[in-house]
Amino acid sequence: MIVQTAEPGNAHFVIRQSDHASCAGQLAAAFGNDRFVPLYPRELMEFVTRHHDEGWDEVDAAALQDPNTGLPYHLTETPTDALLATGSRSPDFNERHHPFCGLLSSLHTCGIYQGRFGIIAGPLPMYSPEKRRAVETLISREQARQVRLKAILAGRRETAVWVEDVFLFYNYKRLQFFDLLALYFHKHHAAERSRTEFRHVPVRPGEEVTITVEPIDEAHYRLTPYPFAVPQLDIGTRGWFLHPQIVGTDLVELLEHTEPECERALLISA
Repeated sequence: MIVQTAEPGNAHFVIRQSDHASCAGQLAAAFGNDRFVPLYPRELMEFVTRHHDEGWDEVDAAALQDPNTGLPYHLTETPTDALLATGSRSPDFNERHHPFCGLLSSLHTCGIYQGRFGIIAGPLPMYSPEKRRAVETLISREQARQVRLKAILAGRRETAVWVEDVFLFYNYKRLQFFDLLALYFHKHHAAERSRTEFRHVPVRPGEEVTITVEPIDEAHYRLTPYPFAVPQLDIGTRGWFLHPQIVGTDLVELLEHTEPECERALLISA
């Protein structure tokens, strides 16, 4: 789950990964205009974006409590075994829909542990020796999947070009933009959001730009350059507002009896 920050004393907005991915899917569905080439293959790109975190479903359904916060575990604070298991289940799910979706999902899994292949600036995270070995095993397994799926796609006339590096990483970077822009809204409450740059967003194969997101107020955000087909894009995310709970609280039961709400943001052009 994603546990959004909150002002002291306020409830935290808690978001399942599937609801985070649904928001990313809203961004993908609206992407493309006179400057930004629309998604291709559109249906597959929209599918993998909507389902890029599908492997989290079992973890989120368990709603394990972090004893340090009294809330569900937040993203990378999730216990290592459960966290790493999500990395293979997401590509498994996407591969069942289409090899291209499985390939992009697998690249997404590997990129999380490798600075998103250069999209994220700064040093890579440091892991304990035990966790590093587990991460390396996951990456090795996913790299083998990628080789297998590339061979399948390369063997089909209509999809052979999709596995060429220029085209493949062009679509990978678009998936990362949708994921990271959704996380911009999901990880931090509105008062904490600030002007942020999203690097390496493809305009078309071979051309990339940096997109700047700037809050106008807590509900409106200006994007420069603006990549969507509609002049204003209204996005929403389902989640629950929760205060920290006494350690040992059954969070599954609590969520079942808590009415979900929807956070919204309006994205506008400069």
